Amino acid sequence: MNPMTLAEVAEVTGGTVLGDPTPVVTRAEVDSRRAAPGVLFAAFAGEHADGHDYVAAAWEAGAAGALVTRDVGGPAVLVDDVLEALSALARHQVAVAAPVVIGITGSQGKTSVKDMLAHVLSGVGPTIAPTGSFNNELGVPLTVLRSDADTRFLVVEMGARGIGHIAHLCGIAPPNVGVVLNVGTAHVGEFGSPEAIAVAKGEMVEALEPSGVAVLNADDARVAAMSSRTRARVLTFGERGEVRIDGLRLDEHGEPHFAVTYDDERIGATVPQVGRHVAFNAAAAIAAALGVGVPLDVAVGRLASAGAASPMRMERHRRHDGVLILNDAYNANPESMTAALEAVAEIPAGRRVAVLGEMLELGESSATAHRDVGRLAAVLGFDRVIAVGPGAAPIAEGAGDTGEAVADVDVAVRTLSAWLTTDDVVLVKASRGCRLERIADALASIPEHGRTEGPQTR
Repeated sequence: MNPMTLAEVAEVTGGTVLGDPTPVVTRAEVDSRRAAPGVLFAAFAGEHADGHDYVAAAWEAGAAGALVTRDVGGPAVLVDDVLEALSALARHQVAVAAPVVIGITGSQGKTSVKDMLAHVLSGVGPTIAPTGSFNNELGVPLTVLRSDADTRFLVVEMGARGIGHIAHLCGIAPPNVGVVLNVGTAHVGEFGSPEAIAVAKGEMVEALEPSGVAVLNADDARVAAMSSRTRARVLTFGERGEVRIDGLRLDEHGEPHFAVTYDDERIGATVPQVGRHVAFNAAAAIAAALGVGVPLDVAVGRLASAGAASPMRMERHRRHDGVLILNDAYNANPESMTAALEAVAEIPAGRRVAVLGEMLELGESSATAHRDVGRLAAVLGFDRVIAVGPGAAPIAEGAGDTGEAVADVDVAVRTLSAWLTTDDVVLVKASRGCRLERIADALASIPEHGRTEGPQTR
């Protein structure tokens, strides 16, 4: 963030300075362990911990000040609501620094596209993007406040759990370019229907000014229809988009190779990540880059080195014995499960194993959706499908003879540890709450003569 005194922070947030008003802050943190000189520590009172109890520790670590809702001494700024204060600071930061803001939303793929786009734009100018999936009412302000006067591009991932959420986030970081990837079934249990999800995701393009660019998935009917909800120029991507991909194939590592066509220019492209869906994510990133003036050849060239940047998204671990572990355990829904299974099915392997956990927040369709995933794994020829936990049991039912339901993570690890052999490929995937990365980590770290093998790029 641009340097601000505590007095200036109080003016922007409507707060009151406690103690010395002159200390200067240059970034915000919500974890006192990350406190350092120049930090503004935001003291949240949560369900399990109260940040006010750690303000003193933050000061001891050099923090310049704190945002608080009760007087704990100074230097600090007393506000009614710490989250709203951070949001106000973020709005102020965007207004004074004026970076080009690119907002990204969709039912799946947000983080992957965010990472690809940030990689492309960082080759053009100073770029800030979220760490991991910082995409909610706290993550967005914290991401914005990492920018400063030198930031040229600010990439903001925006998630939603209800109608109005994205509109609120766009109020914090008004986008110049708004990207909508897809409307799927993630969180349908909360929204009630895909149509309601489309209403929420479309708030992204509604927030654009006429000078902006709406980047829309031409292959998703609900997304394509959002063109009527924006005043901005529309730029589409996909197999039927203005930024069009074709000739898609996967190499022996499961990495996509394809052609991208835009405005009569056609260029061959590749991305060092696993799966056909990666090409569609790349098309979205390319379209967004075009929307901020990056030439097609520059965007495509940068993507050739855009490896997976966020953990647990088809993260590859090659063991000493040749077993390949694909940790895709950050999140899951029916669409992303399908994409991951199809990706692994095209990788040359001795045997293919899917270790799958529950897809959360699917509402009444949950059992059917899980059975469908199991059926797909069987159709794709997976040799073994292990469903972890009671909520995932219908996956094993759908997989038939290749399906096996196990109680928990420990049983899954024991089941596979001695069974896997050279050139097997293992996919581990579930919703975040299942924490199946523990399985991927355990399988990937099986030692060779007592030595633990670390992550590999291939």
